[in-house]
Amino acid sequence: MMCSILLVDDEPEILAAWRLILESEGYEVTCASNGAEALADVVAHVPDLVVTDWMMPIMGGAELCRRLKSMPQSVNVPILVHTAVPPSNSDARYCNACLLKPIGAELFLTTIAKLCAARC
Repeated sequence: MMCSILLVDDEPEILAAWRLILESEGYEVTCASNGAEALADVVAHVPDLVVTDWMMPIMGGAELCRRLKSMPQSVNVPILVHTAVPPSNSDARYCNACLLKPIGAELFLTTIAKLCAARC
């Protein structure tokens, strides 16, 4: 079974680069440019993993993570925060892992594989 990943970032070039890398590894990838878009995507199709930026317009990563964990269909979906600004300790409890930008593809892919392993 192919793992589905929802990538959330307000920088189109970051979305494009990671999407290419993840798809070449065999993942099914959906992209959203902010938390509100991501929530709408999750309602339509619950992914196996959410990878989100923290600082975004409209709805940021903190609010997105809180909402995902409050919805029955996504409460068990692992969340990887991929950001230049690490979340505070109180917000960090909503995510399963946090990687600081810029990050190499190898660590990114290893972390994603670990988080997907339980669900796919």
